[in-house]
Amino acid sequence: MSTSDTTTLLTQLRTVLALTNTEIQIAETRIAQARTDAVRRELAENADNARVRAEAIEAAIRDRGSVPEVVGPFLGRAAAAVKAMVEQAQPFDEALLGDLTLEHQLLDRARYIKALATTAQLPDVVALADRLITAHSATVDWLTTVLAEDALGGPAALRRSPLQAAAGTAVKLVNLPVSWSTRGLDRALDTVRATPPALGGLFAQGARAGDVAVKTLTASRDAALETAEHVTRREGADTAADALHSIRTTTGVLEPGELPINDYDELNVAQAVAEVKELTDSADIRAIVAYEQAHKNRHGVVSAAQTRLAAIAQQIAGLT
Repeated sequence: MSTSDTTTLLTQLRTVLALTNTEIQIAETRIAQARTDAVRRELAENADNARVRAEAIEAAIRDRGSVPEVVGPFLGRAAAAVKAMVEQAQPFDEALLGDLTLEHQLLDRARYIKALATTAQLPDVVALADRLITAHSATVDWLTTVLAEDALGGPAALRRSPLQAAAGTAVKLVNLPVSWSTRGLDRALDTVRATPPALGGLFAQGARAGDVAVKTLTASRDAALETAEHVTRREGADTAADALHSIRTTTGVLEPGELPINDYDELNVAQAVAEVKELTDSADIRAIVAYEQAHKNRHGVVSAAQTRLAAIAQQIAGLT
């Protein structure tokens, strides 16, 4: 193997090592955003596996007669910290796309390393590259699935942070159509204002989006949102009515009769899971998850719904 080839291979290994250290820190950051315990465990396992890969890359560098950069892990943590701060001002999907970009870079570099190692007849590095390719291909598929889940309206495997939720809401508000019925929307707003505590009062108090969502889970607020939905739909403002229905679905305040599964409140965990597995509409899954979390909050049901949504998302993204 020529000196030039050795230099190229070592350069790629060092770069992948630095990116892997960033990947570790990002995985640990995402643990706090995991929606379920299963996802939390998966992210923790991914971070641990990435550490093992980092050690293997370091060993490969040493075997080539070189020494890994000592500052690599520190730079990785710093890069991840900067990324975490920047993405707080981004919508959720943009943050995930950033994660996906990192994984694609790791995957592409692993394939390049395999080609270099194959040419240089270094079977140990070829085997390492195969490990990296397998790991990063799986992570690319997982992130693609999470993005598809988010595109379907969720619930995605990862939760938005409060700032990401606010950023996403701002983007949606900017892009809302202006074709709503003015009369219907005004009546809906009057209905909400007339029902204490008023939404306007909550916003005036400077409540964050997450706080508002929690405070809406009161009997008076549920009734106000339901009435507002009926009024806007009656007045022909279907877009506004759909938006209000989406809010009610997201906060889990639909009436049992509005759920996509009949007699849902009467089902035990096994029965509910069986019914969830038959759902084919992401909106129906979202309604069940929100209702379940707002009422019985049975983890087995929520996990089953998340798994079902992931299967639908993978199919749409072409991963199955």
